[in-house]
Amino acid sequence: MSENDHRDDPTAEAAQGTSSSNAFTAVKLLAASALFYSAGLTFAETYQHMGARSNSLNSAHDIDAFTAANNNAYSYINWNGHGRRLSEAKISKENPPSYMKDLFEDLKARTKLMKETPPAEVKYWFEYTGPLQKYFYRYSRSRKKADSFEGRDDSGVVSSRFIEKVGGGEEYSSFFGKESSDIPTDEMASYKRLLDNCLAMGSESRPDRKSGSVWSELYKDDADRCRILFTLNTVGAGRLSTMLWETRPPTPHSVEPRPWISEQETAATHLERNLQEIDTMCASGLIAARVQVLVCEPIPGVWTDWMDSMLHNCGGKADPMKMKEGSSAKVEERASPVQVVVTANAKTAEVCHDLKSGFMEQRMQDLTLSPPYLTDENVNLKTFNPADKTTHPDLVSSDDHDLYVALKWSTLVTIRSVNAFLQASADLAIAATSTRSELSKEEQEDGVTVILSSDASSPFLVPSFVRVSYVSEENNKVAKWRMHGDFFHPAAWEICKDSFDMSWIPGSLSGSGGITDACHGEKDCGQWWVYFAEEQMPTTPEIYANEVTAPLVQGGSNYIYMLTERQRQEIVKVKVCLHAAGDDKSKKEQCGDSPQGVIPLGDMESFLMNFTPNTALGKKHASNRSPGYSRAEERDLDRAKVKERKQLKDQEDIEKALFDYTIYPAALFHKDATIKAARARDFATTGAKRDPEAIGPQKVKSGYYDVTITKPRHQQWAWCQAISRKGLCTLYADYFRSFADDRCLESCGMRKNWSKVERVTEEL
Repeated sequence: MSENDHRDDPTAEAAQGTSSSNAFTAVKLLAASALFYSAGLTFAETYQHMGARSNSLNSAHDIDAFTAANNNAYSYINWNGHGRRLSEAKISKENPPSYMKDLFEDLKARTKLMKETPPAEVKYWFEYTGPLQKYFYRYSRSRKKADSFEGRDDSGVVSSRFIEKVGGGEEYSSFFGKESSDIPTDEMASYKRLLDNCLAMGSESRPDRKSGSVWSELYKDDADRCRILFTLNTVGAGRLSTMLWETRPPTPHSVEPRPWISEQETAATHLERNLQEIDTMCASGLIAARVQVLVCEPIPGVWTDWMDSMLHNCGGKADPMKMKEGSSAKVEERASPVQVVVTANAKTAEVCHDLKSGFMEQRMQDLTLSPPYLTDENVNLKTFNPADKTTHPDLVSSDDHDLYVALKWSTLVTIRSVNAFLQASADLAIAATSTRSELSKEEQEDGVTVILSSDASSPFLVPSFVRVSYVSEENNKVAKWRMHGDFFHPAAWEICKDSFDMSWIPGSLSGSGGITDACHGEKDCGQWWVYFAEEQMPTTPEIYANEVTAPLVQGGSNYIYMLTERQRQEIVKVKVCLHAAGDDKSKKEQCGDSPQGVIPLGDMESFLMNFTPNTALGKKHASNRSPGYSRAEERDLDRAKVKERKQLKDQEDIEKALFDYTIYPAALFHKDATIKAARARDFATTGAKRDPEAIGPQKVKSGYYDVTITKPRHQQWAWCQAISRKGLCTLYADYFRSFADDRCLESCGMRKNWSKVERVTEEL
């Protein structure tokens, strides 16, 4: 590579500078010191030192494999040799798994509450029965008192504001925090589902886990884990107007109480929460996490030490009070789960700091994908292997991983979102194994059924995420959107009702033990999916960054996305083809489609990621860059009609709130998606017999939403909807996908024909 090529290559740039750095450690750290010489950073050994790459797969009797002929994004391997477990539990409504005991007690409590309360005293919030939560948003020094308000966050979204305990919520933290010795043998498949899914769609090369290896040094055992690379974009992180790295981090493992800090004061609290969540993942024994922190300029070593200390379950510095005698190795002398990568040089540092430039978003994609054209312009399209990475060997991203998570410091990631993504990816993979290749006449007419296959013409679907924010009390312009009644509502601002359609994918339910068929050939077995019809539209400056560096997934986000190793390889194939095609449009058309973003309806809230500073709502979108852009003319006509009818006369604030700002609550997103799906099936089942003058559903309806709200819904519907919102349809998948209990199939997005309208007597 020439000197100029070297400067343009982010991976080479991150590793340059060896000649000027001091050789302050042993030879094994020489390459790593090049990355961190200015920051005093040390990075021990990477996954490449963790051991031998497998030259071949296990023998045929050790694996159950499916390889798509043209679209390998849906390929998988069920590793018998890596602890594949099939569910042995005899599941029934009368004999639920032990981990669902509290859930059934909750149903009893709901039933008792509704039964014993006089009808005149039944309150609308009985449906949720959640505890009152208190949110402190400001501290008055003069009054020496914190201002707060109370309410219930019934959204099911995991936020740092209302869920103080790490682990993805109470149910997830207790589920994944359980010791293996306490898990009943016949329920082991449920607890290992995350690992089995990850290994099935992960790298074929497994790490060296023998005693004395770096793996054993980091994780203290020889069990295989889901290897996850977290690529963390820190551009824009600061404390008020000061860049974060120019302040001091909290003292590692300190026990003294901290003063109250608002969500908007410093990025350190958000970075800390994300590191705590990642450390909790490692503590589960299922995940091996490495964190690649992307910065524009070298940072002080104290920050690296602090980040390393936050990941002690991932191999970072342990609490000195809990360290064993003789285990006081310095960070320079041991493996670390944290690697800081300086992605810019002196010439590009200013562009890197510009949030509109898309610079760091591109670097994040480069490190996640590691495409071969970063180091070799002349890639042979016929012989190159997308599994092989040719980027700088000192980069952690150059090693083998099973799952890649790229996120910005302000986006909260949890084990719940990781588990949801892996399960959704497994569901799509098993749907592609179906022997069906064509839609029936009815499915062609319903307009929502999508069949996946291994063919190149099949849609390339990747589960994607949407950010949500609570209202910031720092912004008085949107105080009126703070709450509705006694409820807190996190809301999206990058999508709206017109941003998505609904699809039914037959067979998209994977069972336990890796990727297995949970439908067993049953008719109308599958799952409803939110299908993004528009790109997400953030506000400035991020909208401009997206125009420079488009998200990898259509309808997806640049600020939180995940890819399995199989999905990464398929995207690399498309990227290499597009790179080779250059400006030739005819050649580009032969490269295949970019992946399309989807979200499973029954686990939607697990894909709604909290924007932790919570300052996004109440900001105007840039001109012609707002959600619903595909129907902008219709919206303008609606606004003109409102003015013409003088429906909002002398109420300009309300008019602006309705038309100029996007506030799309999570609960409304779930409702709109459900109603769209139910209406699609209603139109399909009525067909030519549909009464054109009838209002509302005629044959098929949503049992939860298509009701007249005069009092709380039946406790069973409320119970099932709470299960869906909390992500329990996925966490307890072995139970709900056994079909032994069909009460919550609709809420979990697994009933194709929803509920029958009461006046309809014929079978659907």
